[in-house]
Amino acid sequence: MTRRVAAIDCGTNSLRLLIADVDPGRHTLTDVERRMEIVRLGQGVDATGMLAPAALERTLTVLAGYAGDIRRSGASAVRMVATSATRDAGNAADFTSGVQRALGVVPEVITGDEEARLSFAGATAELAAAGASAGPRLEPPYLVVDIGGGSTEFVLGGNETAASADLSAISVDIGCVRLTERHLHSDPPTPGQVAAATADIDKALADVTAAVPVGEARTLVGLAGSVTTVTAIALGLGVYDPARTHHARLGADTVHAVTEQLLGQTREQRAAIGSLHPGRVDVIGAGALVLDRVLHQLGFAEVVTSEHDILDGIAWSIAGGA
Repeated sequence: MTRRVAAIDCGTNSLRLLIADVDPGRHTLTDVERRMEIVRLGQGVDATGMLAPAALERTLTVLAGYAGDIRRSGASAVRMVATSATRDAGNAADFTSGVQRALGVVPEVITGDEEARLSFAGATAELAAAGASAGPRLEPPYLVVDIGGGSTEFVLGGNETAASADLSAISVDIGCVRLTERHLHSDPPTPGQVAAATADIDKALADVTAAVPVGEARTLVGLAGSVTTVTAIALGLGVYDPARTHHARLGADTVHAVTEQLLGQTREQRAAIGSLHPGRVDVIGAGALVLDRVLHQLGFAEVVTSEHDILDGIAWSIAGGA
């Protein structure tokens, strides 16, 4: 039975909405509306431990617009999850009360493990059939890497549904906003700043390999805006096109070349890239560097990009399919 649901993902950098018709019995999820706005909720959280008033205002303004879309759609249920920035903030109660006023539901500030589970569910639902149209079959086990603004989640699992899969997961604090604020201060970043960010990433990846048996993975799947943007740039897209980036495969050398390009450009040069969302101009270098180091340090020859991620996992969870 098909059910219309609304899923909202509030991350450190972006606020995203998915309204979808979900049929767990037939294992189908059909988009009704999918939106994303850069609100930078986590701006400054790494340094201050608090959500900035301006960041809260931006987020709640966009959320009020999403609430209108949800009402008009006739969605029967809504679930909103909040991730890294609100886990770290001392004034998270201000965020929670503002969401309740705007949306009428309590946001769930989920753990890194739950974030990873939902991302895995959203990203892997279609992979069994993806190889038929995109080259060789994408073999499980899958290592799903979700590069966010404040943190990056790693989850390893097979091709089962998320509810039954034996998943191994870890969340580490190497998101694109956090790394930019910590290290990449010049325009463009200096070699020393890039080296410091690289060392930070590599230290976190050592924690990943200690916690998750990444060597068992046959397919690396990359999620979220940093990955999809690097993919769009690598494909030479003049404008962003999710139909082109979804399930695209990028070799490690290609990812490294795009990363070197972005880290060597000024803000003005990055802003001129047609497929790069204006809200990612300041942080895309750090996001690309995380992806580049994941491929290099974990020994993968390629990454498969997925446009389906935690939002889809949230929608599945509402409808009982995850």
